[in-house]
Amino acid sequence: MSGLVVAMLVATAAIYIAVSLSLFVFGANLIHLSIRVWRRGPGPHDSCRPIAEADLPLVTVQLPIYNEFYVSERIIRAACAFDYPRDRLEIQVLDDSTDETTLIIAQVVAEARAQGINVVHHHRRDRTGYKAGALAEGLSIATGEFIAIFDADFVPEADFLRRTLPHFTAPNTAFVQARWGHVNRGYSWLTRLQAVAIDGHFLVEQSGRGDAGYWFNFNGTAGVWRAAAILDAGGWKADTLTEDLDLSYRAHLRGWRAVYVEEVVVPSEVPVHLTGFRRQQDRWARGSIECAFRLLIPVWRSSAPLMTKAQASLHLCAYSIQLLLLALLLIYPLVILASARMSQFSTLFGVGYVFAFAALAPTAFFVTGSRQGGRVWWRDLPGIGLVTVFGAGLMLNTARAALQIFTRPNPSFERTAKFGVDLGGRAVADTAWQLKRYQLDTDRIVWAELVLAAYAAAVAWMAARYANWGIFVYACIFGAGLLMVSVATLRDSLLLWRSRGERAVAVAAERRALGHTGAVSHEFPNHLPSRTVECVAEL
Repeated sequence: MSGLVVAMLVATAAIYIAVSLSLFVFGANLIHLSIRVWRRGPGPHDSCRPIAEADLPLVTVQLPIYNEFYVSERIIRAACAFDYPRDRLEIQVLDDSTDETTLIIAQVVAEARAQGINVVHHHRRDRTGYKAGALAEGLSIATGEFIAIFDADFVPEADFLRRTLPHFTAPNTAFVQARWGHVNRGYSWLTRLQAVAIDGHFLVEQSGRGDAGYWFNFNGTAGVWRAAAILDAGGWKADTLTEDLDLSYRAHLRGWRAVYVEEVVVPSEVPVHLTGFRRQQDRWARGSIECAFRLLIPVWRSSAPLMTKAQASLHLCAYSIQLLLLALLLIYPLVILASARMSQFSTLFGVGYVFAFAALAPTAFFVTGSRQGGRVWWRDLPGIGLVTVFGAGLMLNTARAALQIFTRPNPSFERTAKFGVDLGGRAVADTAWQLKRYQLDTDRIVWAELVLAAYAAAVAWMAARYANWGIFVYACIFGAGLLMVSVATLRDSLLLWRSRGERAVAVAAERRALGHTGAVSHEFPNHLPSRTVECVAEL
């Protein structure tokens, strides 16, 4: 056997072991957090005393909105319904919209101001800095000591401020993050899978890190910042696509701490359109990787404890898991051949199976999240299995996001369209969102995903031929995930194409109604109806 072939096999072995070891570390950490949270158990943990009425601080609520025709009115009304003294509450609607959303906002804000609510409408014609720019401009004129932030698709309950502000008792607390709920968990298979994943993040990762005193991030919405902490950390910056993660870590590096409040749940709408979900994941992946490039060195140079640094590194590099899975899939044929033809490599490659237990980590992680959320976790097992497969299917989507850091250095901030899909205990037709505006073209990456799925199938066939059953199982999982994601995306696109005529009629009707009557007008209630995740827990 030539020296070149031997060198190639040695390199393959080194890459395979390095990738497997990295996946083992990530998996072991997920299991560590899962065990920590499982031992604590579900149930209320909020022991903060409420703040006396006379001591309630001045609060500014910021609502960054960009072209949210279907949900902007709902979030403004929810903020105006906060059970909080009006003389200590300021609401900023930070509107970057370029469509009729601005008219809806103007109407709702005018109604609220007529009823004595301190709400202002800031409409920017220039989206400089995107969401980060809007928040920064709002902060420059905000009067509040604390800044509560909600994206347009969230529906906070009236007692949100009274339940979160007591957690700022320590003067070095920078922000308090609440948990995300789901107003449309049971809408479709896609929303159910997202709900399982989000529950895992908030009920295991955020909860586990918060309990242990590790650094964790503000999730961009459903939380409250101390204004002084934002300024001390350098303010909002738009040089990454995850300005929330960036600011959170800059605040931690400055010595600030954070509090995660699991008991305060703010329901939101998860994406119902798969292409929209892809766009969201693309943005989150790219932004996280950008933050890792910028922040890992400062994290390790800081005076934080070693375990805090290690956890921060795993957190910032979380999206690299999918890049590692892609690397494994690509080198599997060489691994199979090397194991079959060279006995001395067979044992070395077999070491990779020691790390295969990391494949159990997602199951333990999502099961723990389901249990902590008060659900019957074993009923969620089919969804948990699908989430694992579906997540693997996004490997190419994440790889593109990472690559574009170098090929598209100054991307625009592309929001995830929301359609006002709020089950609220009601049945909603699966096609409802397809008749609304903000639809996206088919993501052309699906064709590459189909090719990669075929490659995975060929790898599985090759593994079976050489009786390498470990690689056979993984190749099948990867191929199934890629096929699931790409075929579902194409199905959505086909349905959108078929409904294009009905959609044009529906959108035209929306515009005529708005032009004739203005935004829908309602009285502002003292309290909005409860819209917690329990509304759809049985769906």
